[in-house]
Amino acid sequence: MIELDIHADDYGLTLHTSRDILECMKKGKLDSISVLTNMSCSGKCMELLAETIPELPFLPAMSIHLDFVEGRCLAGSGETPLLAKEGSDYIGLSWGKLFLLSFHPVKRNAVKAQLKKEIRAQITAGQKEILHCIKIAEEHRVPCRQKGLRIDAHQHAHMIPVVWEALTEVLEEERYAVEYIRNSKEVLGVFLSDISLWKTYRPINFVKNRLLYLLSFKVDRYAKSHAMRQMYLWGLVMSGRMDYDRIVRLYPAMAAKAEKEQRVLEFCIHPGSMLAEEVTKEVDEQAVSSFYRNPDRMVEKDAVMRLSELIDRK
Repeated sequence: MIELDIHADDYGLTLHTSRDILECMKKGKLDSISVLTNMSCSGKCMELLAETIPELPFLPAMSIHLDFVEGRCLAGSGETPLLAKEGSDYIGLSWGKLFLLSFHPVKRNAVKAQLKKEIRAQITAGQKEILHCIKIAEEHRVPCRQKGLRIDAHQHAHMIPVVWEALTEVLEEERYAVEYIRNSKEVLGVFLSDISLWKTYRPINFVKNRLLYLLSFKVDRYAKSHAMRQMYLWGLVMSGRMDYDRIVRLYPAMAAKAEKEQRVLEFCIHPGSMLAEEVTKEVDEQAVSSFYRNPDRMVEKDAVMRLSELIDRK
């Protein structure tokens, strides 16, 4: 039988984003969430989660959502000058720049060393918050799905070669008990099989799908060597609009593929939206208009709420 993971990214991005995700959690609609630790509101968002735990039917598994493209440098800009925007404590790297730095003959080693400092800082902050939530769940006898350390990254940046190398070195050096690292590996053929849907996809998302697929094999090898379940992600070709109607049409083929390959199928959805007054220098301006404040965030929230109509999980 196929194992499914209905997952919400970006808890801790803003208070309103987090409240939207909490609404889904209160209805028992999410198996897991990703927690940002380096936004100015992250602490308040985790306090809000802690206060809400007694009301939850269960506490979803929580992943640390490593962020190298937005937010603050938790290791300090003085320790990570190659990651920070000039003259500030904000991280200032784009996905493309990080990718190119993976092959830079001079800067690569220095970037990796600074990434390791930032990864350690974000994991330390995230673990503290997650352990606090688990303790509250235990005190209130709320079932908890957390088993060990879970890792993913904002914009799937952990898949970038230099970031992946830095991350795995930190995990080995600190001897973390890791239960999950997201593999952003998405099947393309399922999306191409329904010709009537071709015009509904953004061309740039096909580029994301293929690039991350090429970067996924090292994650497969790591998962296999560390006794982790292999997985497929669903959330790249439809990135920005994971709507219920297209999920319904594609689900049988996607589920069949995952079941045949004996992989967990993770729905990567963004059901939280940002308010205009929550836009700060911490976040990328283009991401604000394209994603964070896009009305399609409510479409994705609706999909989370309705997935139980589609999926029999008994």
